[in-house]
Amino acid sequence: MKKSVLILALLLLALIAYLSLWPVPIQPVGWNAPAAPGYGGVHAVNDKLAGLQLISLGAEAGPEHIVLARDGKLYAAVVSGNILRMNADGADQEVYANTGGRVLGFDFDAADNLIAADAIRGLLAVSPDRKVTVLTDSVGGDPIRYADAVVVASNGKIYFSDASGRFGPAEWGGTYEAAILDIIEQLCTGRILEYDPAAATTRIVAKGLSFANGVALSGDEQTLFVAETGKYRVWKIAVTADNLDVATGAPEATVLLDNLPGYPDNLMRGMDGKIWLGLSGPRSANIDALADKPFLRKLTLRLPRMLWPIPKPYGHVFAFTEDGRVVADLQDPAGAYPETTGVTETADRLYIQNLHLGVLGWLER
Repeated sequence: MKKSVLILALLLLALIAYLSLWPVPIQPVGWNAPAAPGYGGVHAVNDKLAGLQLISLGAEAGPEHIVLARDGKLYAAVVSGNILRMNADGADQEVYANTGGRVLGFDFDAADNLIAADAIRGLLAVSPDRKVTVLTDSVGGDPIRYADAVVVASNGKIYFSDASGRFGPAEWGGTYEAAILDIIEQLCTGRILEYDPAAATTRIVAKGLSFANGVALSGDEQTLFVAETGKYRVWKIAVTADNLDVATGAPEATVLLDNLPGYPDNLMRGMDGKIWLGLSGPRSANIDALADKPFLRKLTLRLPRMLWPIPKPYGHVFAFTEDGRVVADLQDPAGAYPETTGVTETADRLYIQNLHLGVLGWLER
């Protein structure tokens, strides 16, 4: 009997030591998460995203970013590193290019080069003859660890997010795993970068963001809209800002949408002045409760992954105007089409981007 008690005590001490001392890669800091707003008002629960039409992607998955290009074709970046090209109805799918990494966002420049934010390789260009070139993979000697979203201005300058200055997908098990580490840590190392093709230079526009994600330009191209995933908000940042820390309260960076009900992801210009935003998952009360408890967040990573406080499946996208007025809200509370990263709006359809599914959902506009 005494021997059994001793063994149990030793096992308990070993478990406590493991949960308290086992090394983890994050150095979490406390922050004050606002009380979750829930689903009400402009984000009242609805099922407008339920029952989507689905386009099969065959063996591919994760159409996180979709663009309808000038050639009338849909382009989709998927998990395998492929960029797919297809007709608007999903027919005649082909591999347009493979970057050897994972493209999370892309845009086309005036010469029809596909400009890609590749989370593994940096900022790339895919020429019309499908040659892949690295435009930049560092800034001021510091590696670009997690290129995420990109938009090309009419003057040729390219604005893109480097989601995390700490966790690159190549070193930390993939884009999803690296994102979780960055958001749990909350060191706010994300930044917005500008690449000038004419001068072949890269500079920091703004920094201090908790997982810098989607990027879109204002109509006059003087302002960047930026999704800050880790703090549930969308910023307006002047394109002329230079190495600006958003925490300083400078007028060049202001919060447009705050305390969102989920994790903001891609930003896409729609029609009639709209900007579409995808929420890749809903807020979690358990996650928010750990915001000011960095030790417990560190402990969380020592638990089996099945016990991590991952948000439940939920589909949610919405559109807003440049002054922050929400003008459309589409949800799928059942989570049949979850992890909605954004919306691509065409003249007759809304294509709903997602993180991991083997299909692309759409509905009539």
